[in-house]
Amino acid sequence: MNDIKSKILVVEDEESIRRFITLNLSAVGYEVEEAENGEKALAVLGRFRPDVTVLDLMLPGISGFEVCKRIREMMPETFVIMLTAKGQDTDKILGLELGADDYMVKPFNPFELIARIKAMLRRRTHFQVDRRVVLQSGYLCLDLVAHKFFKKGVEIELTPTEFALLKMFMENQGKALKRNEILNAVWGENYFGDTKTLDVHIRRLREKIENNPSEPNHIKTVWGSGYRLQAAQDWSAT
Repeated sequence: MNDIKSKILVVEDEESIRRFITLNLSAVGYEVEEAENGEKALAVLGRFRPDVTVLDLMLPGISGFEVCKRIREMMPETFVIMLTAKGQDTDKILGLELGADDYMVKPFNPFELIARIKAMLRRRTHFQVDRRVVLQSGYLCLDLVAHKFFKKGVEIELTPTEFALLKMFMENQGKALKRNEILNAVWGENYFGDTKTLDVHIRRLREKIENNPSEPNHIKTVWGSGYRLQAAQDWSAT
């Protein structure tokens, strides 16, 4: 995919902010559609089919949280960057729990937003050109061509970021990966966010691949460092 032709949906109720984002994204070549509320965003979603949705959480009518949840149900392959107000940590965590891939705190630098979008789209392009077809670890199977994940033969839907995380883990089975190492690889070099973004995504990923997420058997926490995907031969009996 050539990211310069990618589609971006901007969902923001404040017209000045919405137009500011749109102008900056359009200036670098993206095809941009706007929505001033959640209802319009959902109406536009199926027709426009964005590669990335920039989503304000505090919307009139249907909230940004509900829009994020619906996007994940309707278009799980779409990246979501949520916009939050400064200091709203609980909103950030809830948005990530609902499936957002990343967040930015208003006010923000438009060049940082563009950089994050480019990092996301490069990730997708990397999957498309990867020569390998399948990554396997025991009964966990990641199909890189179809962009699908299977556990014991049953397909389980992953968000783009969850898919990228699991791919990195499966390529490095048995290796302890540091938090910053994971953030740089999945979210892009010099990522400006914090590690809570990674921790929430790991929790979501565990809920999908672990038999008992509260006692993870596959993705282990390496205290003071990061995480490790246990090699299949080291899994406990489940």
